[in-house]
Amino acid sequence: MSRRTSTLAAVHDILQRIARGELTPDDAAPLLRADRIARLGDRAAVDVDRHHRGGIPEVVLAGPKRAADVAAIVAALLDATGQACVSRMKAGHRAAVHRVAAEHEARLVMYGRTACRVVSRTHQQDKHTGSVGLIAAGTSDLEALGEARMLCDAAGCATTVAADVGVAGLHRLFEPLSAMLRDGVDAIVVAAGMDGALPSVVAGLVDVPVIGLPTSTGYGAGGKGEAALLAMLQTCAPGLVVVNVDNGVGAGAAAVRIASRTHGRQPQAG
Repeated sequence: MSRRTSTLAAVHDILQRIARGELTPDDAAPLLRADRIARLGDRAAVDVDRHHRGGIPEVVLAGPKRAADVAAIVAALLDATGQACVSRMKAGHRAAVHRVAAEHEARLVMYGRTACRVVSRTHQQDKHTGSVGLIAAGTSDLEALGEARMLCDAAGCATTVAADVGVAGLHRLFEPLSAMLRDGVDAIVVAAGMDGALPSVVAGLVDVPVIGLPTSTGYGAGGKGEAALLAMLQTCAPGLVVVNVDNGVGAGAAAVRIASRTHGRQPQAG
């Protein structure tokens, strides 16, 4: 019996007990909430209801974890939700996730070298709820931007990507940015390293929310993203929202929530 099947059976049993008068709704509520956690021994307690509850899919941060733990968490998410997002993978993590995808006959979508989404054949993808523009100042910023795109895809937001349009050749920006605005994007994520100037430029030109994503790209002092982060925090463009260095997951999550709210999609309480 799969974890998803056993979860449905447990929920059905609780509902039957309510119908028979053995449980009150108040008694059943904590039981149902507990059933939304997949406990993997003493290694992990996976929140399999995050997407349903908050509109943002669970993301497995692979980097500091053992490959075997990442594989087990991905398998639990696939069984319970039909998809799993993974960030900050190393070679061992990638091999483990590939094996899980093959065992589940699931589709593996890579977003650069370090992020991926695993999708089961039976997963019912959310209908597109809004759209997000994704802009990378340089090719080096695409890895972080890939995490943001992964979140958007997993949550059912359409995306449009423009790469290598930074301030060193600002004329490259205008055509793709105009196209995004014509298409009616609900939010724009702008990834930039070095001096981190591009998000401020974009935020000063458009009337949609802009999320600045500083990346650890650059030389010398401030070259690990500090200069880009501080430049975005000190922006002259009112309303620019800034996430932490290389935090594509956070940028994507913010964009998803903006797009979802814009189109009337509300997280479900529970």
